[in-house]
Amino acid sequence: MSFNDLFSRDAGSYAAFRPRYPTALFAALAGTVGRHDTAWDAGTGNGQAAVALADHFAHVVATDASAAQIAAAKPHNRVEYRVARAEASGLDAESMDLVTVAQALHWFDIPAFFAEARRVLRPNGVVAAWTYGLMTIDPAIDQIIHDFEHRKVGPYWPAERELVDSGYRTIDFPFDELSFSTFVIEQLMTLDALAGYVRTWSSVARYVQANGDDPVAPFIAEIARWWGDRAQARKVSFPVTVRAGRRR
Repeated sequence: MSFNDLFSRDAGSYAAFRPRYPTALFAALAGTVGRHDTAWDAGTGNGQAAVALADHFAHVVATDASAAQIAAAKPHNRVEYRVARAEASGLDAESMDLVTVAQALHWFDIPAFFAEARRVLRPNGVVAAWTYGLMTIDPAIDQIIHDFEHRKVGPYWPAERELVDSGYRTIDFPFDELSFSTFVIEQLMTLDALAGYVRTWSSVARYVQANGDDPVAPFIAEIARWWGDRAQARKVSFPVTVRAGRRR
């Protein structure tokens, strides 16, 4: 089966510039299960979540449909990378204590993936999917980001983006849902790092394909007026919402 491959071309940038999830998120996920033998990170991308899960699980299988993403993922001695679709992992039935999806569920055939997660989870195992929203820095810069995200590249977001905007709350979730706090990603970014991150957006890639010019350069030039020293690192925050549930 084919898949909508929006990220293979920029796999290196994805690994370099995507925000890092808070360690408290993975500790909380590990706390939902009684066993910590095996976990599966579906749609692993650069392997960021898989490597963090390895702090809590003896063995982590990390899959992605993109061979380029897997090739760019960070190695770890407790993480096994595989090229595989989330809907057809190739994993044994009832072999996983935890299944995770970091900022990728909206790209999947969601009912098929949930069926696959249910198949590979052990009894009382947990599936968790999370997504992060639009970044905030300070009010003046935030307005520029909002206008760029909604107006400049807004028409180029794939339809799946609506699921991110809703924090995955509109997705039918066929598991016994667990209550999870909202987490926040906080990290320092230079202006160049911010530009690198924005260039990983699927909407930016589609804008470039349609128009042949780079929308990020003028966007960053506008932000630079408010940023100060270009090399100065500023705190960037992303709200993270989690949906997690236990296998019925």
